[in-house]
Amino acid sequence: MSLEPYNILAGFVFGMIGFGAWRYGRSLDRWKPVAIGLALMIYPYLTPWAWLTWTIGIGLLVLLWFHHDV
Repeated sequence: MSLEPYNILAGFVFGMIGFGAWRYGRSLDRWKPVAIGLALMIYPYLTPWAWLTWTIGIGLLVLLWFHHDV
């Protein structure tokens, strides 16, 4: 993870949303929100550029939107 301000902001925003999705999935015993939440919490540490972090995060949020109650 680079220490650019936008990358740090993206990591915080998507990490908090991922934590909420992870808790939601665990409370309802659903594996898709749990997996997407874990991905949202972990991937910002693996992306080197801010634009890539935001792109992947938005993609995972769209995926979470369509699979949150399946």
